[in-house]
Amino acid sequence: MNKLVSFLVEVKTELSKVSWPSRDELVGSTIIVCILVSVFAVILSGMDAGFSAFIKSLGQ
Repeated sequence: MNKLVSFLVEVKTELSKVSWPSRDELVGSTIIVCILVSVFAVILSGMDAGFSAFIKSLGQ
């Protein structure tokens, strides 16, 4: 039990040293990530559709 308490105290100490982003930075980063995920999803969907059509044309 003593090790657990010591561990939790050390975790609290380390978390106080972390440089947390501001709300504006967090929101901006989240928006960028969502946009990039959407862009890559569209690109990969298009590639998948193109490759599927190509493979289907080979089979006929």
